[in-house]
Amino acid sequence: MKKIFSLGIVLILLMAGAIVVWGAWLNYSDENQIAKRMDSRALELTAARAQVRDFAPVVTLDALRLSSDAIADAVALTDGRIVSWHVGKNAAVAKGQILVTMMNENIPLRIQQAESAISRAEAVLAQANNAWQRQGRLLSRRATSKEKYEEAEAQFLAAQGALREAQAQRDQCLVQQEWLSVHSPVSGQVLIIYQREGAYVQPGTPIALVGSFDWLNFSVNMTDQDASHLELGEASFLHFPDRKLAGKVYDTAYGAGNKGGSMEIQAILKEIVPPLSEPADMRRTVWEVDNRTGLLEAMVYTDITMRAGTPYKALTVPLAAMANKAHDKVYVVDSEGILHVRQVRAGADDNKYIEIYNGLEPGEVVVVGSVEGLEEGMKVKAEVEGDED
Repeated sequence: MKKIFSLGIVLILLMAGAIVVWGAWLNYSDENQIAKRMDSRALELTAARAQVRDFAPVVTLDALRLSSDAIADAVALTDGRIVSWHVGKNAAVAKGQILVTMMNENIPLRIQQAESAISRAEAVLAQANNAWQRQGRLLSRRATSKEKYEEAEAQFLAAQGALREAQAQRDQCLVQQEWLSVHSPVSGQVLIIYQREGAYVQPGTPIALVGSFDWLNFSVNMTDQDASHLELGEASFLHFPDRKLAGKVYDTAYGAGNKGGSMEIQAILKEIVPPLSEPADMRRTVWEVDNRTGLLEAMVYTDITMRAGTPYKALTVPLAAMANKAHDKVYVVDSEGILHVRQVRAGADDNKYIEIYNGLEPGEVVVVGSVEGLEEGMKVKAEVEGDED
């Protein structure tokens, strides 16, 4: 009995040990499977490939200063009182056209005095000439001395000088009389009237601002890499918010053919400084705007977009691939589905794609959309936009 009992105890202990071992094995196997599943789990993301495509960037200009080469002050050249305006504000005028007539009572008096001085000088010159000629005849007959002849000649030359001086004074007075009419310095419109009828002005006082806004200029500073895509004579297009075109500083008229805020205004590249042939990191681009529609004036505009008119080949990724506001970081997915943080140097964008200068190669896959929570080395499953299944 004791042997049977002992054998039973041994069998029970063996069965208990087997159950423990089996349970431990099951636990280890389940943990292993869970770990494998965790390792094989991949975060699903939307991605796109870096591609070379036709690219026409759109640049936002915080401030754009338009200027005109055909604008200048009409300035009084002499003192006087304004007696009449011959044109009104915003009137079209030609270069040299009389804008204002002034009056200075002293100028006519000075002209009369100059005329009287000329008459006296002419009389003195005539007497000196007669005396000089007479001394010449007497000297030829040996009836006078050479000293008297030379004295008469000197008096004649002095009388000539006095006459020229009197004539110069008269001419100066006549010029001042002409200056009483203020002329337009350029062709255009009378933009601002500084002085009204009855005002007394001094020489150098601005009377009015005259100018034309048919052609305006502005400049944009660019990096050498951005400017390298440009060619002189090519066009870009400016878009101004409606509210920016509603108000005008100079109250100039609108021209025919304008389409208001929906109109893109063409700008032509006139100059790159320094030229692309010379090495430089930064360049100034000078543009000319055809403003014959009268939408713009020479002033500062804000929140303007400038779209390139001529596309060029560029390596790009979707704008949504940029992982930060500085646009210098993206998340790249390698061929094994591992996520990597990549530093890049980006340029301008067209509101959909952004140009990549360096940091990526064509065909590389980048994450687009939200990148919150992503980390280096994560396993991901990327659904690449545009790729066929």
